[in-house]
Amino acid sequence: MKKALTLSLTAAALAMTSAMAFADTVTVVTSFPRDLTDPFKTAFEAAHPGTTLEVVSRNTNAAVSYLQETRSANAVDLMWASAPDAFEVLKADGLLAKVDVKADGIPDAIGGYPINDSDGTYFGFAASGYGIMYNTRYIKANDLPIAKEWDDLKRPEYYGHVAMSAPSRSGTTHLTVETVLQGEGWDKGWATWKWIAGNMNTVTERSFGVPDAVNSGATGFGIVIDFFGLASKASGFPVDLVYPSVTAIVPANIGVIKNAPNQAGAVKFVEFLLSPKGQETLLNPAIMRLPVNPAAYKNAPEGFPNPFSKDFAPGAIAFDVDLSGERYNLVNSLFDVMVTYRLNDLRAAVSAIQKAEAAQAKSGNAKAAELIAEARKLVEALPITEAESKDPSFTQVFTTSRAKPDTKVVGRQAEVEQGWDAFAVENYRKARELAEQAAKL
Repeated sequence: MKKALTLSLTAAALAMTSAMAFADTVTVVTSFPRDLTDPFKTAFEAAHPGTTLEVVSRNTNAAVSYLQETRSANAVDLMWASAPDAFEVLKADGLLAKVDVKADGIPDAIGGYPINDSDGTYFGFAASGYGIMYNTRYIKANDLPIAKEWDDLKRPEYYGHVAMSAPSRSGTTHLTVETVLQGEGWDKGWATWKWIAGNMNTVTERSFGVPDAVNSGATGFGIVIDFFGLASKASGFPVDLVYPSVTAIVPANIGVIKNAPNQAGAVKFVEFLLSPKGQETLLNPAIMRLPVNPAAYKNAPEGFPNPFSKDFAPGAIAFDVDLSGERYNLVNSLFDVMVTYRLNDLRAAVSAIQKAEAAQAKSGNAKAAELIAEARKLVEALPITEAESKDPSFTQVFTTSRAKPDTKVVGRQAEVEQGWDAFAVENYRKARELAEQAAKL
């Protein structure tokens, strides 16, 4: 009897210990690299002895899909990523909890954009801009000028010198794509992305593949979220970053998952991110993200961008997160069909047009100019209108996100994408053919 009682007490103690360990673990799914998450994990665990921050790494789109698929058996407390439209998707799906978070000194907006969700389901902890990162040694060796605007990257001299990640696999890249679409308009914005893509040497699967390529000198220019360029520069790589006129200043966010196993611990981590210590951690040379607390900039390195300054990105657009969220999958699908999976076809068409334009500039042949103009229209043509991109009955067709390269698309979305693909292939083929004819005149 005594032995049985002892065993029972031991089992109860083990169960209690296990429950306490579970309660003291905060699990966060995030798209951020370890260079960012590790310093926060260390600082948070030091500030809260006995608490463990467990980090699950997934790109933004994969994280959203994971949370949608596991809602009935949720084992995650927090979602932590840069893309506010991804949080809007989660919010619309009822996957985020409304919680009270204590934070001092953080304003309501940054660059005219709300820092926190008005309903209290997600919170901005850092600000982000989107720009062009470049390798200073590379551009000197290749005698290339610094590209300061998106339009610069469309020029022939940048052919083969640009890298970008696929927006379907990177929430930050999706924001960059959407920023240009909103800032320049649907038709002109897509034309900009196509001409830039025609100059690309790669479309990477992960967002950090771009700064890695620029850091190593594998490419000269990379389209990135700003902290990639700022962190690489602070770490001693021969790189720099510029903000084009058309950019957006939006918060990177964190949100507590509905029915989180450890909601109290999750709130503690959010409050830590927004505390003076958490904001100071953002200035770690490996992180270099823009704090949302203006007071943090007193300790920022010399020359560090300050989004609360009047001189910071004066042309930044008023980013429409609702519009971005509504057509999130559509924009990603359209980019993949027209660019990611048809990059070689697009590059061939753009290269042919560039050569034809160079020849026509010397010959002055009027017929060649007509053929080139027709070829350019074919490259820029779109299979859908801006009105369709805003029509819920159409955008809701796109339910599958290619968070992984082998993701299969089925049903109506697959039918639409097949039509888009045929459209792109034929247009790029015709454009190349016309440009080659023009070059001979």
